[in-house]
Amino acid sequence: MEKRLYFGDNLEVLRKHIPDESVDLIYLDPPFNSKADYNVIFREHTGKGPGAQIKAFEDTWSWGMESEQALQEVVAKHGRLGEFLDFLVRFLGKNDLSAYLVMMAVRLLELHRVLKPTGSLYLHCDPTASHYLKVILDQIFGPKNFRNEVVWKRTSAHSSAKRWGPVHDTLLFYTKGEEYTWNVVYENYEERYMEDEYDYQDAKGRYALKDLTGAGASKGDSGKPWRGIDPGVKNRHWAVPSKDKLPSWLTPPDDWDDLPVQERLDFLDREGLIYWPSRGVMPRFKKYLDTAKGVPIRDVVTDIPPLGHHSKERLGYPTQKPLVLLERIIQASSNPGDVVLDPFCGCGTALAAAEKLGRRWIGIDITHLAITLIQARLRRDFGLEPGRDYEVLGTPKDVESARFLFEKDPHQFQLWALGLIGAQPYGDPQKGKKGKDTGIDGFLYFRTPDGGRLEKVVVQVKGGKRLGPSVVRDLRGVMEREKAAFGVLIVLEAPTQGMREEAAKAGVYSWGSQSYPRLQILTVEELLAGKRPEFPAGSLNVSYERKEVRTARPKGGMEPLL
Repeated sequence: MEKRLYFGDNLEVLRKHIPDESVDLIYLDPPFNSKADYNVIFREHTGKGPGAQIKAFEDTWSWGMESEQALQEVVAKHGRLGEFLDFLVRFLGKNDLSAYLVMMAVRLLELHRVLKPTGSLYLHCDPTASHYLKVILDQIFGPKNFRNEVVWKRTSAHSSAKRWGPVHDTLLFYTKGEEYTWNVVYENYEERYMEDEYDYQDAKGRYALKDLTGAGASKGDSGKPWRGIDPGVKNRHWAVPSKDKLPSWLTPPDDWDDLPVQERLDFLDREGLIYWPSRGVMPRFKKYLDTAKGVPIRDVVTDIPPLGHHSKERLGYPTQKPLVLLERIIQASSNPGDVVLDPFCGCGTALAAAEKLGRRWIGIDITHLAITLIQARLRRDFGLEPGRDYEVLGTPKDVESARFLFEKDPHQFQLWALGLIGAQPYGDPQKGKKGKDTGIDGFLYFRTPDGGRLEKVVVQVKGGKRLGPSVVRDLRGVMEREKAAFGVLIVLEAPTQGMREEAAKAGVYSWGSQSYPRLQILTVEELLAGKRPEFPAGSLNVSYERKEVRTARPKGGMEPLL
């Protein structure tokens, strides 16, 4: 089962878990050092105001000990690249940009290591740092293995007062060697081209007139006269279209390619596929638009729009790219069964595209929020379950590792615990973080089995050891304030008898002939064993219907981006 999702720093994961020359295709969309906070905004199911907004990551790189160490590692591993980076750091100074470039360089060295000799890498970036990144990639992969700078028009509406409107991203395409996987992928013709080229139309559709002859006379079958026309007079020969050039509504003989040229021409004429102009002019072939494959993909991509605010594909994760863009990359540079790696996998678009196209995949991300979103996406779109269909590594698998996560980073522990029950984190609608303590760590929404009611569940996560009935009592108050059908308390340590007695005072939720405790206490140990909150059988969890927003902290007089 080579479908793996890692929680952790991608540099550490690459070094510890990904073998040399084991990956066929790498796509990475790293942060661009834009000084922005990127937030996930969750839909407010009640329709009363904005939804919860959680900071996904802070796109800021700062020079520090980690950058110094990374620079020394690059110098030791790759002398020429180390010399270049050392010069760059001295030229730019030890600042955020140089930190970003050094941290990217040390990761790109590892990505080159894990790539197969026939493998490819696509680095998705913007013009802010693409020129620096290209020089770094030239040092690692070699200038001769640079294949394309692909420009993707990511937006249409973007005005700037004193410069050209920035509307594109850049994808730097490199291969590890001269022999690499490449499949021809077609994009649709532009409308203007189709209007100009396929400028005839009949009841069967639009068509273009194409030559039925090729240059040079022939003494064979293709040079013989047909219907009184001798192509050799004009130093040409008959060039009958191959089967794939025939319209979809036509069924040619199975032995089409073996038939004499004149018989194939007779067949085309009977089917109305030959256009007869005035006397003395060669007949022509009617090529219908439905036979056109399109144009082979080019390095300026204008036919894939960004995700609109109301796009069904939009998941809510910042920097999300359209699925079709990733499908195009994966189709072109890998084959079914190949391994696709995304070391900054975010909401998992590359993984979803790989799964859809029959590739194996590896994703890495440093936040439990991303891991939770990806698991929800894979379950929703493909019915995949962790442990059965793919592995999730780096997340707690037992109580001790969960306790270690809590002690190391309580916020990541909270996000991980919420993900276990499919709940969305709660955050400040404007600031992208929790804000003041409201007694809520997360929400879960479900539709009742008949689809008639949308119910709210408030969730609290507690990792401390000394909990008592007051915690449960407070949650009961939050349930009443929020008009929630249920409350769920996730605890790291076993609850006391007093806590359970307090929970029972919340009463039950009745559905049909069944009753369910309104306030349920679940331990991490129980969740890891597979236990989940009890809701009416057949209820549908709809917590992960999302939108996305990006905000930027004002710096140097810059306006927030909302």
